[in-house]
Amino acid sequence: MREPDNIRDVAQTGVNWMGMIFWQQSSRYVADLSAANAIPSGIERVGVFVDQTNDLIVDVATKCHLNIVQLHGRESKESIADLRQQLPKGVRLMKAISISTADDIGKAADYADVADYLLFDTKCQTVGGSGRQFDWSLIDNYQGPLPFLLSGGIGPEDVEAVSKFHHPKMMGIDLNSRFETAPAHKNVERLSAFVGELRIKN
Repeated sequence: MREPDNIRDVAQTGVNWMGMIFWQQSSRYVADLSAANAIPSGIERVGVFVDQTNDLIVDVATKCHLNIVQLHGRESKESIADLRQQLPKGVRLMKAISISTADDIGKAADYADVADYLLFDTKCQTVGGSGRQFDWSLIDNYQGPLPFLLSGGIGPEDVEAVSKFHHPKMMGIDLNSRFETAPAHKNVERLSAFVGELRIKN
């Protein structure tokens, strides 16, 4: 998310978390930190970072009052542990894992002691936002302790597939590119319909 009016409209659809990307190379980059103020109370604020310095992450997390920091790069277990010590009290950490094979699922074990959540996304040439799905059956191999979000190319037509997918550690889904009319701008009608249909099925 990036545009205050769109943020306020999306907040009415029933979503629980909203993400803002603070990586300059992304087409969804949020340059104006004040945009975070449009996210209403009751919705968790997630900041997305890619291989950026801990000092920068802490600064943005503090200024934007983030609830969750999502790390979407090649951050090491050691750097994440250091970041946890530097972040404001109560800020949680999510590590994205790019998936294309069962071996990729195994990488989740590296972060079990330093992250609070995981995000399983589609491995691609870009850093997320590919609009493509990976084989969700690969997640059957995940037996770690951390809860996770399912991500990667979930679109308006996937209500049935999502409602049928079950894993004891799955805590939710991440919706992004397939609901966009432009980078960082969501189609409120499609998003609202999807959330409503999914809640009926679950």
